[in-house]
Amino acid sequence: MPHIIHLPRFEDPRGNLTYVEQENHIPFKIKRVYWIYDVPGGQTRGGHAFREQQEFIVALSGSFDVVVNTGEEESRYHLNRSYYGLFVPPGLWRHLDNFSTNSVAMVLSSTTYSAGDYIRDFDEYLQFRRK
Repeated sequence: MPHIIHLPRFEDPRGNLTYVEQENHIPFKIKRVYWIYDVPGGQTRGGHAFREQQEFIVALSGSFDVVVNTGEEESRYHLNRSYYGLFVPPGLWRHLDNFSTNSVAMVLSSTTYSAGDYIRDFDEYLQFRRK
C-alpha cells in the first residue's frame, strides 16, 4: 500500500538539507527522476496506473495532493514538505491535484520510461486489478 516515508532532515540556520538514497530510504533503485511544475490552477496531473513502476513523490516546493485508488477505495495524501514523500507501489491508479502556486512535484521512479507500462483507462485498470 502507499505510505509516507520520512527522509533525513538536517536543520541549519543557513538552510536545511534533506537527501534520499535508493534502497535505503526508498525500497527501489532509482532509474528515472522527473518533476512536474507550472501546473495551472484547477488542473490534474497523472490519472493512470503502472504495471511495474514504483514511485516516490515529493513536494519540493508548495503543496499538492496525491489521490490513490485501489479499485475499491480511494485515499488522498497531502504533500507539502520536502523532507517526506509518498511511496506508491505498482498496480495503483493515481493522480495529482490541488496544486498550490509555484509547486514542484519530484517523482523518483524505479523504471525508465515505457509507454507499455502505463494503464491510462480506468476501466482497463479495474480489469487489471481483478486479475
